[in-house]
Amino acid sequence: METIILREDDVEELITMEEAMNAVEEAFRLYALGKASMPPKVYLNFSKGDLRAMPAHIMGYAGIKWVNSHPSNPDVGLPTVMALMILNSPETGFPLAVMDATFLTSLRTGAAGGVAAKYLARKDSRVFGFVGCGKQAYFQFDALRRIFDIDLVKACDLRREVAEAFGEYCRKAGVDAMVADAREACKCDVLVTTTPSRWPVVKASWINKGTHINAIGADAEGKQELEIEILLKGKVVVDDIEQATHGGEINVAISKGEMRREDIHATIGEVIAGIKPGRESDEEITIFDSTGLAIQDIAVGKVVFENARKENRGIKMQFFRI
Repeated sequence: METIILREDDVEELITMEEAMNAVEEAFRLYALGKASMPPKVYLNFSKGDLRAMPAHIMGYAGIKWVNSHPSNPDVGLPTVMALMILNSPETGFPLAVMDATFLTSLRTGAAGGVAAKYLARKDSRVFGFVGCGKQAYFQFDALRRIFDIDLVKACDLRREVAEAFGEYCRKAGVDAMVADAREACKCDVLVTTTPSRWPVVKASWINKGTHINAIGADAEGKQELEIEILLKGKVVVDDIEQATHGGEINVAISKGEMRREDIHATIGEVIAGIKPGRESDEEITIFDSTGLAIQDIAVGKVVFENARKENRGIKMQFFRI
């Protein structure tokens, strides 16, 4: 038996955003129904960043993603996030594939934002605000435009040239876009935040009734993009309660005692599975707290692996004497 090695170029060509969204939606649903296994993330913290081990078993596959987050990496010519995935057979433990998961991490995060908005945003949402216009904003936009007829994107970033580049990308996709400050970007139907901030960059007074927020940036203890008041007056839906409590958008509010676990409305999987309701009125504010789950990684890795076998892609390696 041989293991398939898949490089980043292979991975990008072996899965579409539509396939990723379908896989992530099903992964959330199965997890809510107890048909998946996912131990907590394991962190190794360093002075300049961290490494995370993310194992899961779902959809007939097991595996683990090993991923870093080093915000200063671009200063030395490296990506902030780099990842590898090992996909295994649960029956034998054999490593079926080793693949680049850097692209997959961005893809499945964008896919999750699209799926969350599908269930939580108003169906007539037309104006989309983005606070933070780096790499992940592109994936969020690509997922969202497959669900909504977007009329206007408002792009906000600390670096104006980054916001302008993102706006140009949106325009090339056929969507009007403008550069805005944070307050103006928040005047929208769907707000996407993708910053690494450790203090609120979005104020409660800027959020109108009926807004849906994809809070993507907070993925570790101490990170925070939204004022706590937004969480308290909105309907909070998380990808995973434990991860969100310790490292998602709600982690600061929980640690300060201003929010309780009981204040979390649901997981997105519970909403997808029909266990709990999603949006119930056009007036309520909904928030999706995304921390990124290993089940998402294995779900999209499954698609890549199965497509690779169909297309005979990748380098085949025999690691063991069998």
